[in-house]
Amino acid sequence: MQHWTIASAYDTLAPNWLDGQFNGSNGVDQHMRALRFLARAADSGWALNVGCGCNTRFNSLFREHGLKIEGVDISERMVALARGADPDVQLHHADICTWQTERTYRFVSAWDSIWHVPLEQQRPLMLKLLAMLDRGGVLLFSAGGLDGPSEHTDSTMGPAVYYSTLGIPGLLAVIQESGCTLRHLEFDQWPQQHLLVIAQRAA
Repeated sequence: MQHWTIASAYDTLAPNWLDGQFNGSNGVDQHMRALRFLARAADSGWALNVGCGCNTRFNSLFREHGLKIEGVDISERMVALARGADPDVQLHHADICTWQTERTYRFVSAWDSIWHVPLEQQRPLMLKLLAMLDRGGVLLFSAGGLDGPSEHTDSTMGPAVYYSTLGIPGLLAVIQESGCTLRHLEFDQWPQQHLLVIAQRAA
């Protein structure tokens, strides 16, 4: 599936996150857990929200840890709504696979987002995100918790949306290859195969 197809789908879906029916606590506890791995004495620097969407529910958590916020999303409509909701965040309408930054980050979140990236691009993207971390920086992401690589298309939300995963062994291999350490791995929405992963670069 082409990246523009995902962008189009989320342009259509954007209002669903603002209609009062979306669970505003989704992912909040997981982010709080991941942020605890940051050294409190070094509360400063930047957080990057990959696939930030239009819901700004994580922004207050980042700011509580002294982090300035940057976000990137492939959906133009999502970015426009997010900019209106929190103008102080630096936002980019871009494809994370090709987007470039000279900045590094104390915290990177990729919550329910990068699983839309084509399977063949999953490994290079994961290495890219892990390389963006400051020393002591933390990456939180969600993935399909399968035993091996897999991809499929699902229309549960309406538009056909593509998903892929490296599988648990592949994800662990990428973290090790990057020189980072696995801090937490959990099926956090069991019995769904929704996997929470937290990795950290050495301080």
